[in-house]
Formats: sequence, structure tokens, C-alpha cells
Amino acid sequence: MRDLLLGAIPALRAFAYSLTYNLDRSDDLVQDTLVRAWTKADSFQRGTNLTAWLFTILRNLFYSEQRKRKREVEDGDGVHAARLTSLPEQEIRVEMREFQAALDGLPLSQREALVLVGAQSFTYEEAAAICGVAVGTMKSRVSRARGRLIETLGMTGTDDIGADAFTRAAAGSGP
Repeated sequence: MRDLLLGAIPALRAFAYSLTYNLDRSDDLVQDTLVRAWTKADSFQRGTNLTAWLFTILRNLFYSEQRKRKREVEDGDGVHAARLTSLPEQEIRVEMREFQAALDGLPLSQREALVLVGAQSFTYEEAAAICGVAVGTMKSRVSRARGRLIETLGMTGTDDIGADAFTRAAAGSGP
């Protein structure tokens, strides 16, 4: 179990960061997920998808944290305001920031669906199970998210997407 948990850390970190956009918060979320999984290892059903189980734990912890943070003052330390400034950078970094901003602009349910299916390569069925929704709902969320990204980024379709694998995956055009 230890080796399986350690092997899942990179995917968990990527998913946590896609939800929080904060390295410290995402690392804390991954750590809490691993602790919860370790202490609840007896509830894991052998033969099922461990990564999906871990993503479900992480997602539930994230939403629990969100409910607790509703009363906190947003951007009290100025982190969000600091992200609004942009210095001249190489073209790919600018494009990635535009993509990140477009991804940030998606409703959380659509962004979460797109990251699970597009970037983490979960099947629609696995992603639906992680989020606790019907497969059709997951497909609809991914489709709407892809459409909004293409529209927000001023693209005519997935052919306009550059070589970045995450961008291609998110828009559904494969590797």
C-alpha cells in the first residue's frame, strides 16, 4: 500500500493544484489525502482503482476545506492581486497564462471534470465516480468546458491548439 500511495503522489499533486492554484495548499491537501488514505486503508476495496479512490478523498477534502473557508477574507495577503500583473515573457509562457486564465474562468465543476478527463486521463466513468455524478453529467461538463475554453481563447476548434500536451488534452485533441 505504501508504494502504491507514493506512486500516486504526482497525479494527486497535479489534481490538487488544479483545484487550489496554490502550491502550499495543494501540498497540504495531498498530505491530508495520503494520511486519510493510510488510516482508512481497510476501507479500500482491493481490485478497484486506487488512484480514483485517492482522487475522491482529495476532492472531498477540498470541498470540506472550501466550506470552512467561506467566511475567510479573500486575498488578505495580496496573492491574487500579485497574480494580476504580467511581465513580458516568452510566447509559450504567455499562451500558457492565457490558457490558465481561461481554465480559471470555468465553473469549478467544469474545470474539475476537464482536468480529470483531459489532463489526468481518467475515463468518463471513473471521473463520474470520483465526482459522484452520472456519466452523462460528466460528459456534458467536459464538453461545455472544452467549448468555453475554445471560445474564450478565440479558437475556431481544436486545430488551433499548440503543441502543449495539457492544452491538447484539455481541448480533447489527444497527444
